[in-house]
Amino acid sequence: MADPLTTPLTRLLGCRLPVVQTAMGWVATPALVAASSNAGAFGFLAAAVMQPDELERAIATLRQLTPHRFGVNFHAFQPGAERIVDIILANRDRVAAVSFGRGPDARMIARFRAADIICMPTVGAAKHAEKMVKLGCEAITIQGGEGGGHTGSVPTTILLPQVLARVNVPVVAAGGFADGAGLAAALAWGASGIAMGTRFLMTADSPVPAAPKTAYCKAGTDDIIVTRKVDGVPQRLIRNAALARIERAGPLATWLRALDAGLAMKSATGMGWSDVLRTARGMTSHGEMSLAQALMAAAAPILIQRAVVQGDAEAGLMATGMVAGRLTDLPSCADLLAGIERDARTRIAALCREA
Repeated sequence: MADPLTTPLTRLLGCRLPVVQTAMGWVATPALVAASSNAGAFGFLAAAVMQPDELERAIATLRQLTPHRFGVNFHAFQPGAERIVDIILANRDRVAAVSFGRGPDARMIARFRAADIICMPTVGAAKHAEKMVKLGCEAITIQGGEGGGHTGSVPTTILLPQVLARVNVPVVAAGGFADGAGLAAALAWGASGIAMGTRFLMTADSPVPAAPKTAYCKAGTDDIIVTRKVDGVPQRLIRNAALARIERAGPLATWLRALDAGLAMKSATGMGWSDVLRTARGMTSHGEMSLAQALMAAAAPILIQRAVVQGDAEAGLMATGMVAGRLTDLPSCADLLAGIERDARTRIAALCREA
């Protein structure tokens, strides 16, 4: 009998379990990627908040921490994107896949395909999944409305069948998953696996400091909201003092906050103002977003960094999936994935017996 946890995704990426650890900025570090990969999942390194030199160092570290292949996430419009692509291609022996939201064009996708690197974008609408497949992408991650950070309005249970009906590549389901029951359900729907961000953030192997981890563990579903106030795009976050100030802010305060965020981004990354503005304009070109909103969007990782790197759970922003509202523990990646595998196999076996 075929192994139900061997799927088109595991065959495509070479991972043991059909579980993807997503590329959360400042969180998906080499240590977390290695821990998730060594436990059987497929981990993505968060290069979207890295400069090229940082990425080179991170990949070198990761190569030492795990024997497994891994993925890299980046934005096609971020400063140094062309060099980041070159770095990924230079490490094609270990980088099995790239992920992105606002993604590369057909030419860049063709470069990855020529190097046998899988392009696996994250989308929130069926039409975007179709477009990415037409451009040459070989797998798709769909993020339903339950997902963390920037999110759409369509629930995973609706979006997944919509996408499965319109594309003929492996589809990974994200948004609301945390355990083996969820994996079994996603496979039953027709997905080739699940992707999890918040669940991996809430592990002992995550680099997030104790204070924000405690805030994640304490947050109930009523403590998690979706707001447009951060950058004009719906974003799911845990309520705290910083978010409350942003929610109360008027137009002038929004501009002042945008400039402050731009300065913070400039200071943290070493970018010049031209790079900050170029990044912001890259984001405005993909949707109806004002320059102030785009500055905030481009610099939002700095605000998240205050929480997940510096450990300030009140002055920083904490992006989260809705699933955090039911999670209260911080297992190791090894224990988490062992439990997911065990529970998924139990659920699937029970369904087969009942059938």
